[in-house]
Amino acid sequence: MEGLPFTPPAGADEGGHLGPPPAAFALLAADGVIVGWSPEAEALLGYAASQVRGRRAADLLVTPSADRGGPEERRTDQGRTDQGRTDQGRTDRRPWFGGTRGAVVDVRHRGGHTVRVAVILRPLTPASDGEPTGRAPSAVLMAVELEGLRWWETRQAMLQGLVTQSPVALTIYGPGARLLWANASSVRELGGDLTASLGRSMTELFPGDVLTTQHLGPPEDFVRQILETGEPVIDVHFRGRAPADPRRERVWSSSYFRLLDGRGEPVGVCEQSIDVTDHYRAQQRLALLAEAGARIGSTLDPFGTAAELAKIAVPQYADTVLVDVAAEVLEGEEPRPATAGDLVRVADSDGEPSRVGERVAYPAGSSQAESLAGGGALADAGGDGTADAEGGATADDGGGATVDDGGDATEDADGGGAPTHLYVPLIVRGAPLGLVTFVRGEDSEPFDDGDRSVAEELASRTAVCIDNARRYRRERTAAFMLQRSLLPRSLPELSAVEAASRYLPADSHLGAGGDWFDVIPLSGARVGLVVGDVVGHGLGAAATMGRLRAMVRTLAELDLAPDELLARLNDQVGKDASDQHAKGTDGSGAVGATCVYGIYDPVSRTSTWAAAGHLPPAVVQPHGPVSFLRLPPGPPLGVGRLPYEAADVTLAAGSLLVLFTDGLVEARGQGIDVGLARLATVLGEQRGSSSDLLCAQIAAELVPEHVRDDATLLVVRTRALDACQVADWELPSDPALVARARSMAAEQLARWGLEDLAFTTELVVSELVTNAIRYAAGPIGLRLIRDRSLICEVSDSQHTSPHARYAGNDEEGGRGLFMVAQLTEHWGTRYMPSGKTIWVEQALPVP
Repeated sequence: MEGLPFTPPAGADEGGHLGPPPAAFALLAADGVIVGWSPEAEALLGYAASQVRGRRAADLLVTPSADRGGPEERRTDQGRTDQGRTDQGRTDRRPWFGGTRGAVVDVRHRGGHTVRVAVILRPLTPASDGEPTGRAPSAVLMAVELEGLRWWETRQAMLQGLVTQSPVALTIYGPGARLLWANASSVRELGGDLTASLGRSMTELFPGDVLTTQHLGPPEDFVRQILETGEPVIDVHFRGRAPADPRRERVWSSSYFRLLDGRGEPVGVCEQSIDVTDHYRAQQRLALLAEAGARIGSTLDPFGTAAELAKIAVPQYADTVLVDVAAEVLEGEEPRPATAGDLVRVADSDGEPSRVGERVAYPAGSSQAESLAGGGALADAGGDGTADAEGGATADDGGGATVDDGGDATEDADGGGAPTHLYVPLIVRGAPLGLVTFVRGEDSEPFDDGDRSVAEELASRTAVCIDNARRYRRERTAAFMLQRSLLPRSLPELSAVEAASRYLPADSHLGAGGDWFDVIPLSGARVGLVVGDVVGHGLGAAATMGRLRAMVRTLAELDLAPDELLARLNDQVGKDASDQHAKGTDGSGAVGATCVYGIYDPVSRTSTWAAAGHLPPAVVQPHGPVSFLRLPPGPPLGVGRLPYEAADVTLAAGSLLVLFTDGLVEARGQGIDVGLARLATVLGEQRGSSSDLLCAQIAAELVPEHVRDDATLLVVRTRALDACQVADWELPSDPALVARARSMAAEQLARWGLEDLAFTTELVVSELVTNAIRYAAGPIGLRLIRDRSLICEVSDSQHTSPHARYAGNDEEGGRGLFMVAQLTEHWGTRYMPSGKTIWVEQALPVP
């Protein structure tokens, strides 16, 4: 300061970011004349010291007062009057340089504009020896630009608030992550005693773990890294327990940055922490529910669904999860009113598989029983509700509080602890399916209302999935029962073939398939063999299979050739599909089927086959290679109107025929040719086995443990009738030979030892041969077959079918076939390209 020695007060450093604004100083004599002027004053108002020294200070005011030597009017700082009133417009008329309080005045800048400043006048104590020369300074006038002053005061208030009022915990750590300083919020986290915590490491004060994916290492490492590099670390989620509340686990979001002293040297790392426990838990709960929605219910199995719930909930939600389901629900039945004594343990996260599947009984009055009866979640301090080895349960001793659905689950009962057991019923459409028990250990926090909401949501999703599994089991069981009832319960014992079968249902969630097979006895000791596969699964496929099997059997008993049978079957399937489409329903749910049908004649040792989109049978001739029949291709049933063609194959006695569906030879990740080759290998190695044993061997070799599609297998070993069991004659169309035909038939019966059937047989031969001679032309065939019954066949060249009828009293004829039908067990007509055959069967006499 020019004129007199002057030292600015401390803190007027312009370079400090948080320091006060630069203050201007002027020394005044007793009469208000300026005798000293600081450089800051020159910077503030633009006047050099030489320009203002010797002038009255009042001359610099915008509104001077000549008689008082100061301003006539002035406004006080912050809009207050000297009397303390807060009226912005009132003035203080006392001399502004005569008081000791601050004031706000407008001062004229050298450049002509006005500068509003805050000023304060302080008297100076005169030196004991007096002023040696010039006027003696009697007061010092300090001035600060008002805007800068208010900005500094705001920053000071901010700093004070951060230290004493901020809810954000601020902590300074030095090297080794040891505590140097903490604000009031952080001190509260430390338990209220800062002195006891100084010098302790971050790990000692807040034991826990870092939740973020940043590779920070121990606190000592990343504090040292921040001190060295100056790179801040932002938003680190840290989970631990504060010294002020060591029982409760909390989560903080922390950021770290380096602190520098006035020389630019690092002095420590500042940690800024916010308690985000509630937000973190809300995120965890949402993530848990999202995971539950994606993972619970991936299988239609109550045990698998319950295990998925336990796997998701442990350990992020509970330490132990127990799931109990009503026994009738596991059987696919509708749930009955809630009972706590007829449950089955389906999941136990403690890893005790021996407990899974056991009966569980909860006593009346226990929290578990009340939860089931009331349909709401209940919590207590840990009554034992787990089943013992005999299926019983230990009742709650009553010490823990039962919190109803409207209360806070963290409330303690008299003498009880915070709730650590939460019981949530599995409710679907208002009916309880079972109970879920969530357990937290002593080191975990008790359940609160937010946990209850999560538990109820988890239980709700689990209940829906278990109910879906129940409904699936019921439908699947019904479909299997229907399918099994529609399939042959046993195969007939025939002279033509030795047959065995296997039906292997799929274990997929699609339910029962539409595979079927049949062995159909036909006239003339022949046999019809069929295997088919309906597209789709479930009740619809099973019902369609039943209709197709019935139609095949009906058409086969009409003695239709295989190609004609498939053509009629295809027409009927197409009509059914059209009817379903016209009604706007999907009907059975099946849109097509494949089928292979063949007829084997043990007399001629020939077979005739036709296929509708089905795999051909495998055939193994005695001493011959394994092959697959080459059949003309035909479209699947119901998807085309193309004709079907048949193929004839001669089979030696003892040949193997293997009919199957594609489920037997198809496998994941390999072509069907691989399956066919494996089947051929098994047949080649085991050709000498019986049909039943061969079925078992094929199933063991080709069918995997988990079957994706139904597999059906029909193994047939052919037989041939000996020549001595068949007698046939060709007769000219001559009425005189009817008696000869009766005689030849009687003689053959005598050779077979069937004289008891001679009378009926002669009557049958006489009637049928007579009709053939009367209505047909050309030679007539007569054949007798001694099989499990006596078969008599008469063939002619006509295609007209005879009919048994009631003859009138006045009619001479028309009673022959009626008598034949009454005296025999079965009769019918079989058509051939060359004509027809009328056949009759009689039961052999019991020996």
